[in-house]
Amino acid sequence: MKKNTKLRSLTEGAMIAAIYGVLTLVFWQFSSMQIQVRVSEALCILPLFTPAAVPGLTVGCFLANMLMGNVWDAVFGSFATLLAAAVAYKLRDKRPSFHWLAPLACVVFNALIVPLVLYFGYGVTTFGNETGTWLVLGLQAVSVAIGQVIACYGLGMPLYYLLKRTRLFER
Repeated sequence: MKKNTKLRSLTEGAMIAAIYGVLTLVFWQFSSMQIQVRVSEALCILPLFTPAAVPGLTVGCFLANMLMGNVWDAVFGSFATLLAAAVAYKLRDKRPSFHWLAPLACVVFNALIVPLVLYFGYGVTTFGNETGTWLVLGLQAVSVAIGQVIACYGLGMPLYYLLKRTRLFER
């Protein structure tokens, strides 16, 4: 790999991390807790365009979660983002008809991991009037999944088509 290509990749990753972090912090009211639409999750489609997005999204999520939450959120929320970004990157070489699955990975991993962070990391043990552990975790999972669908499909897929049209990431 040429030195120039490595520098470009490092720069792309750093820019993606910064954009993810800034979007999360600017829209912090919508970015955390039980009912959330994390606008920055629209960037989950970027691994379809560049491998630099995988570490970029992970680092951006980690930094934003450290500034907004606690260590558990930073570690496990970033892990969910890393898994989703890795799956999206694996879909990169598939036919474009499979690219719609990239945001689904983000929805699924976050719906499985974030409720555990909310329950055990933040101590959010109720959902409305409900207090049963499994019921609360289930309701939180549904709530997080709905927010992820809004962010990843409602915002992320239009971004995907815009980036495809502009060919911003083509070398």
